[in-house]
Amino acid sequence: MLEQQTIEKIADELVAAGANRIPVQRLTSRYPEMTVEDSYAVQNLWSQRMQESGRKLVGRKIGLTSKAMQAATGITEPDYGVIFDNMVLENGCTVQWDAYTHPRIEVELAFVLGKPLSGPNCSIFDVLDATDYVVPALEILDSRIEMEGRTIVDTISDNAAMGAMVVGGRPVKVSDVDLRWVAALLYKNQTIEETGVAAGVLNHPAAGVYWLANKLAAHGTTLGAGEIILAGSFTRPMWVHKGDTVHADYGQLGSVTCRFE
Repeated sequence: MLEQQTIEKIADELVAAGANRIPVQRLTSRYPEMTVEDSYAVQNLWSQRMQESGRKLVGRKIGLTSKAMQAATGITEPDYGVIFDNMVLENGCTVQWDAYTHPRIEVELAFVLGKPLSGPNCSIFDVLDATDYVVPALEILDSRIEMEGRTIVDTISDNAAMGAMVVGGRPVKVSDVDLRWVAALLYKNQTIEETGVAAGVLNHPAAGVYWLANKLAAHGTTLGAGEIILAGSFTRPMWVHKGDTVHADYGQLGSVTCRFE
C-alpha cells in the first residue's frame, strides 16, 4: 500500500492534469508496487478535491465490462469512476475537443435509479426493481494519465477514464424492452464505425450495475435514488478529432448525437 502522502500527491497531480490538459507520467512506471486499493484511494481523494471545488456527484460509470473493451485495453476486470454534474451533456451538443485529452467515444446505456441500491448481496433483480428508467448515452473518454502501457491501476486512478457523457434518445422502463437486445450503430461523419448489442456487457447491462453496488459495498458506499449509472460500453472506443460529428442510432430507443469543435 502507498503512503497517504503519496496518494495525496498523485491526486493533486491528476487535478492539475485535468486543468492544464497535460497527462502525467504513467503511475505504474513510478510506483510499481501500487495496488488496486491504492488506485481507488487516489480516485476517492481526487473526487473529494473536485467536490470541494464545487462539482456535484450525480452518478457512477462502470468500465471494462465487455469483451470488446477488455480486448481493446488488455484489462480483464471491470472498474468504476464517478460522474459529476458538469460531465452530463445534452443530446445534439457541441463539445470542445480541446477540453479533453485523447477523447474517444463509447456506446452505452445509462440506468437512472428511482430507489437506493446497495450491496453486498445486490442482484440483477434488485437493479431492475430500483431502476426508474434506462436511456441511451455516449461516453466521452478522457485521459489525465499517459495512455501507453496503462494498467487497471492507472485507469482506476484516472477516474476510469471518465470525461463526460451525452444523454439522448428515448427513456424506457426496464419492463418495456429486452435490454440484452438493445443494439446501436455508431457513426462518425456519416460512416458506421462500430456496432454492438447491450448483451455484450456481462450478458446483461444491468449486471454491471449490481457488480458496482457490490463493489461499492466493500468500500462502505451505496448508490442513491436519482443517480445515473453508465453501465459499460458494448462497442470498442472510437477516436474523435476536431470537426467530427458522432451519431449513435439505438433503433426504437432513438439516437444520440454530438459534434466536436
